[in-house]
Amino acid sequence: MKLAFVFPGQGSQSVGMLDSFAENETVQNVLARANAALGEDLAGMIQAGPAEVLNLTVNTQPAMLTASVAMYEAWCAMGGKKPEIMAGHSLGEYSALTAAGVFSLEEAVKLVKFRASAMQEAVPVGVGAMAAVIGLSDELVQEACAKASDLGVCEAVNFNSPGQVVIAGAKEAVEKACVEAKALGAKRGLMLPVSVPSHSSMLKPASDALRAKLAEVEMAEPTVDVVANIDVVAHKDVAEIREALAQQVSGAVQWVKTIKSFEEQGVTHIVEVGPGRVLNGLIKRIAPSIEVKNINSQESLNAVFDELK
Repeated sequence: MKLAFVFPGQGSQSVGMLDSFAENETVQNVLARANAALGEDLAGMIQAGPAEVLNLTVNTQPAMLTASVAMYEAWCAMGGKKPEIMAGHSLGEYSALTAAGVFSLEEAVKLVKFRASAMQEAVPVGVGAMAAVIGLSDELVQEACAKASDLGVCEAVNFNSPGQVVIAGAKEAVEKACVEAKALGAKRGLMLPVSVPSHSSMLKPASDALRAKLAEVEMAEPTVDVVANIDVVAHKDVAEIREALAQQVSGAVQWVKTIKSFEEQGVTHIVEVGPGRVLNGLIKRIAPSIEVKNINSQESLNAVFDELK
């Protein structure tokens, strides 16, 4: 068995997502540390919401990272088998790097809060948009984006699974690209309820701000390989990790290539660690031969621990 862990990104959050871990001392300790680092009651927001507050990007990013890292720490505290390689989808890359010891939890929660603010400040609300294009090849999605680019930036930004690509850019251009995609044979072009055109070139100011911020953050070499979204490379050098993270904000998430690289390296089992189970579905479509599990509750943590002993 060759084991990989992956960590979800923004969109998998929900109020009460750590309720099943109420009696888990490791999880509660991680929550307390995150609260102290941020100087706010993140744990209370995760437990009680309200959803519209938790779903604000500046809250979602530290909440998702904290929840995912808490579940990973709980796994380690049980004596769970360590993964040989890891990755995270978008924001989840920070969870993976924290799990791999690159960041302390305290540095990581503050960093992703800064990242979220920089992303929102880069593009005013209402200017940018994202959409999921379903049932079309990557090449035809990019063709639809090119046909819409006369109205502004429009790019393929998340290669999530075969037949599921997320596009982002200027709102009018993204709307036009959805129409063009359907004309090219897409099943759906679905506008997403987000306020930031994540991973598009419109986020270049956020990329620059994050690059400067990352230069100030203390980082260590990873104890486990973490494959970067931007170039599908497991960087060892801290300077390279900093640059990959800076580029990631305004560059495409190569999730299909990431999972394919796991497959090529002989990974047999992937565990999604964190709220929701979005990555489970994507991985099954990318690499059906890999066994996929998820840890998103105390019950599933216990079950996966028993299965992988």
